[in-house]
Amino acid sequence: MNIAVDTHTHTLASGHAYNTLREMARMAADKGLSGLAVTEHAPEMPGTCHSFYFQNMRVIPRNMYGIELLMGVELNVMDENGSVDLPESLIRELDIAIASIHVPCYKDVLGRAEITQTYINVMEKDHIDIIGHPDDGRVPVDYEVLVKEAKRTGTLLEVNNSSLRPGGFRQDTRHNAACMLRLCKKYETMVVLGSDAHMDVDIANCRYSMEVVDEIGFPEELVANTSLEKLKACLKRNKKL
Repeated sequence: MNIAVDTHTHTLASGHAYNTLREMARMAADKGLSGLAVTEHAPEMPGTCHSFYFQNMRVIPRNMYGIELLMGVELNVMDENGSVDLPESLIRELDIAIASIHVPCYKDVLGRAEITQTYINVMEKDHIDIIGHPDDGRVPVDYEVLVKEAKRTGTLLEVNNSSLRPGGFRQDTRHNAACMLRLCKKYETMVVLGSDAHMDVDIANCRYSMEVVDEIGFPEELVANTSLEKLKACLKRNKKL
């Protein structure tokens, strides 16, 4: 399976990543990608950029080294209502938006029922395209409900390679990713394989994600980022055009 677009990467602007935007684009070109989504952490993540950073993204060329750039954000889900840390009007101006629960930022109860409802509320928003790393056992979720609601709302679910890396801080990720993928296969729910790269060498690194994908025989047609055109067509914001 060929991953043509990495849908989840970070630059120096996120505060705990290690390369510039140009370095990331150049590596994506060197790796033969056709597109790269740059999704900096939104303002509530400690150490990341101010909202002004996202407001000014219009000045960034959308093509570097032959790579089409999708300039976006990894939003922090803040509470059970599905609130996130940038205004809707600004998110709509971006090219792509991931929403993720990060334990340092989430303000409500980390119970299974509460987290499941949180994700439902997030997925109802037509300006949020992807749920990021819904695999962390510290943030339990009913995967059957998650997968069904993702299908209903047209939200992409992420298989996050960084989560699956041995020695990572998220819990039970391989089991949870496999459970989610089996249900996505059953209900024909679309996913993306994202590296969550915080350094250029990790762009399009889907080694651990691919192991799970291959293990359960997940169909390529349900992976949105196997081509740039397919990904764009699957982004919820573009379905409104």
